[in-house]
Amino acid sequence: MGLKPIAELIATASVCTDLTMLAINPGYAIKKVISKVSMTVDKIDLFEINEAFAAVPLVSSEILGDGDVTKTKKIRERLNVNGGAIAIGHPVGASGARIIMTLMHELRRRGGGYGVAAICGGLSQGDAVLIKVE
Repeated sequence: MGLKPIAELIATASVCTDLTMLAINPGYAIKKVISKVSMTVDKIDLFEINEAFAAVPLVSSEILGDGDVTKTKKIRERLNVNGGAIAIGHPVGASGARIIMTLMHELRRRGGGYGVAAICGGLSQGDAVLIKVE
């Protein structure tokens, strides 16, 4: 039909930690997915981290910044650039699809690049996907 894919799925990763540490899981899932392909956070053009709670992207971006305030600030400049789930929505059963679609379309609008979408879950799991948009 002549359709061209919007994005290529490069890698996925899942993590699970202590039940009381839900907010850290997207950060650790992102670290895991980019390490699978020998990338660093500096090579990621955009991040989408679902805001199940407002603190989740803040905590996860600090994890990605490895305690470096400057690095964390640069990550946050590329994080949820159109607003997160608090602004856009957090649909039950479709939050992952929403953040991936938001990420794909924003990368496409900017001319392409690498993006990571990550989400936490109620039993303290975290999942991340690395995509590339041409």
